[in-house]
Amino acid sequence: MAIQIGLNLEFIRCEDKPFAAGVERAASLGYRYVEPLVHDGRELLSEGGYYHSFSLGDDPYEMKDVLDQYGVKLSALSAHCPLMRPEVSVPYLERAIRFAAVVGAPVINTDEGIRPRWVGMEEAFPIMKYTLSRVMMIAERYGVRVGIEPHQAITRTTEGLLRVCSLVDSPLLGVNYDTGNAFLAGEDPYEGLRAVGERVVHLHAKDISREQAERERGKVTGTPVGCACGDGVIEWEKVVAILRDVGFVGVLSVECGSPAQAARSLAHLSSVMEKIACGNGGVPSR
Repeated sequence: MAIQIGLNLEFIRCEDKPFAAGVERAASLGYRYVEPLVHDGRELLSEGGYYHSFSLGDDPYEMKDVLDQYGVKLSALSAHCPLMRPEVSVPYLERAIRFAAVVGAPVINTDEGIRPRWVGMEEAFPIMKYTLSRVMMIAERYGVRVGIEPHQAITRTTEGLLRVCSLVDSPLLGVNYDTGNAFLAGEDPYEGLRAVGERVVHLHAKDISREQAERERGKVTGTPVGCACGDGVIEWEKVVAILRDVGFVGVLSVECGSPAQAARSLAHLSSVMEKIACGNGGVPSR
């Protein structure tokens, strides 16, 4: 199947480990794709080896060396920033795109960010259009896709997500669909996923525990990480079937909170993929 399983490096944050340790652990668990978080400039915890984020100010080949050492590829770079603050997001996303082109990341993921208090809702869309117009010029030059994630006030709904992704007419501007964020925001994640359909360039495989669902659904626009895939409310057979139907080619990047959850997620999603691939009488589909 053209759908692969990867791991967002947020899973290692609970252990205060650096980027290289996260990649090593992901590989030891059986993952062959990872999604690192990148930041601009210098950051104290990462510099001290207590956080998995990787600076865009460092040599991208340092990242590539670590990936090659453990036989791991990139599904995407996590490069979230406020699209309504072009003075921040334009240079940051342009730099992330150039970095992605060197290290072999086909996608950079971002979201609308929190709307600044000085930006009215009527101004939000023109500002985001300006930001994305600048960014997509660079993305098209380097052949890197940009995935907008459902997160925050506008993209919490499928309608808002599609509106943001339609601000610029570019074949490389798409959706990084987050099943957990969509569910917590009150959307039907399956209807939402089918609605964005062919725009999906990457997917955050985020499950939500029943306890968190009861406590937060309809009250928040998302959450940093979820529980292990298969332990929560998301029906992964339905998700994979929809992705297959819309012709998705890419990676389900697991977003969970610990190595133990990452291990259970891989086992569950692998079982789901095998079941769907062997759906015609136990014979793998071609």
